[in-house]
Amino acid sequence: MEFMEHKKVSVLIVNTNTKDVMKLCLENLKDSYENLEVVVADNASSDGSAEMVETEFPWVKLLRLPNYGLAFALNKCLEVATGEYYLYLGTDGFPKEGAIKGLVEYFEAPEHADVGAAAVKLVLRSGIQDMDGHRGFPTPFVSMTHFLGLDKMFPKSKTFAGYFMTYEDLDKEHEIDTCITHFLFVSGKATQKIGKWDEETFFLYGEDIDYCYRIKEAGFKLMYLPQFRAEHWKGVTIGIRKETQDVAMRVPVVKFRDQELTLGKFRVELQKLSTNAMELFYRKHYFKKYPLIVSMFVIATTRILKVYRMNKQRYVNWRKGIK
Repeated sequence: MEFMEHKKVSVLIVNTNTKDVMKLCLENLKDSYENLEVVVADNASSDGSAEMVETEFPWVKLLRLPNYGLAFALNKCLEVATGEYYLYLGTDGFPKEGAIKGLVEYFEAPEHADVGAAAVKLVLRSGIQDMDGHRGFPTPFVSMTHFLGLDKMFPKSKTFAGYFMTYEDLDKEHEIDTCITHFLFVSGKATQKIGKWDEETFFLYGEDIDYCYRIKEAGFKLMYLPQFRAEHWKGVTIGIRKETQDVAMRVPVVKFRDQELTLGKFRVELQKLSTNAMELFYRKHYFKKYPLIVSMFVIATTRILKVYRMNKQRYVNWRKGIK
């Protein structure tokens, strides 16, 4: 594949020790859309990922980076990308045929001038839809209904099912609040207006919700477009989901920030980061919007949840003999 100086679409991928899956991802992208470039940021992988990209995919723009987080790496990708549109894609994301072309055509239609970003219908390897690609913002009430299980009890209720917005028709296009960066299509116009990813606040987790929040805050719509699909091999990097155990990261040591962690400690750290992100997002966007007593309750709850999740992961590591 040869590239012109500028491309219509820049696919931005951040990799950490998912060599085998990333190879499949890049093979899937190679002929997916003719006017496309791929930028891969490798976050200090130790499994030969960067070497594989250099050898087998010389048309890919490769950035070798220290592991300073996802937002940091995405900003580095943006610095070298030349596209009019940006597709943020996980190494475990596989756009179906025609998805990228269809998204470009959708965005360039005059009636969609107010659309700044879009998510597609994400399907897991199990065949079930990944609802993390179809989310509402985690306000205190929405978060409470989710953690109490009310969204599962009343999936068609706008009052109780705001976390995954399951009251919407999942086979029809509509506006959503947020989605994950395993497949997020953003216009250059929206990107110019909202600027970089917030690498100062978010290391891993939360940066996607923050970015989508800022897209909406800037006056753009974020659309869910189920006519376009992608497969998501969820859990490849973390390695804690049953459906991706066969392709999950297996390196014994992970380079993480300025330290090296065993796989078990890395997984515990990820549980910590995921709940930290909840508090960071709340402090950034909601703390001043709610009474102090509500904010303190939310923060206390997330910290209790963090301790629970970290200890649960330690127990799982012990049971499976993962150091």
